[in-house]
Amino acid sequence: MKELREKLMHGVFFACALASILAVALICVFLFANGVPAMREIGLLDFLLGTKWSPTNVPPSFGILPMILGSVYITAGAILVGVPIGLLTAIFMAFYCPKRMYGVLKPCTELLAGIPSIVYGFFGMVVIVPLIRWFGSRDVTGLGGSGSSILAASILLGIMILPTIIGVSEAALRAVPGSYYEGAVALGASHERAVFAVMLPAAKSGVLAAVVLGIGRAIGETMAVIMVAGNQARLTGNILKGIRTMTANIVMEMGYATDLHREALIATGVVLFIFILLINLSFSVLKRRKNT
Repeated sequence: MKELREKLMHGVFFACALASILAVALICVFLFANGVPAMREIGLLDFLLGTKWSPTNVPPSFGILPMILGSVYITAGAILVGVPIGLLTAIFMAFYCPKRMYGVLKPCTELLAGIPSIVYGFFGMVVIVPLIRWFGSRDVTGLGGSGSSILAASILLGIMILPTIIGVSEAALRAVPGSYYEGAVALGASHERAVFAVMLPAAKSGVLAAVVLGIGRAIGETMAVIMVAGNQARLTGNILKGIRTMTANIVMEMGYATDLHREALIATGVVLFIFILLINLSFSVLKRRKNT
């Protein structure tokens, strides 16, 4: 009877693993079957390096370079905002935070993960965008801008990825054996030196995982970005100007897109999928090199 139960559970676990693999495979088949023909018809270089997105013109233009750069700009800005704050918060919670404060701070950081993205979007529209517009309108800056911009989206996404970075980084830091810290202190290191020179480097693989998960969350976010980024498909290096990301482009136009336009949007999803795949593969390669 015991062997039968073990075989049954083994079969259940195996079926669940196959279901996960099948789901990923079906997504890949759908994306590539519908997106690759569009890339072939438009032209791969024209699609990836084209600077004009005008699907309603005659003839239409399907260049997604502005959206690719928009996604890269906003994701990079979110990492610059979120990673330092999130990592330092995780270090504080793991090694410095009093127990009473930890009992309040930990649920608050977890609550951030449960807030819907649309609520973050409203916060960005009501607070972040007006503040950027106000600072941009001051005579001392002379930068101008409507507030809906790369900077607004970067700040908002930086806030949104905080719970991911804090949670994973704190877990990685707490997983480091306490003997590392005790040995460093026994050799004469101060508390700060033991934390930053011993414990943090020992948890670098977990911290790197937190950063990669934060990048994945930032590059795949849609609703909040639509509400604060300006949604203008153009090339710009000004962080106070509006821009459009790949995810926003898909969501905004998929509802009325047909024929080649629809296939081009699915092809944009293929590019986004490859971006995330390359990020995860890069993380795997870095982790293997550091473990060897």
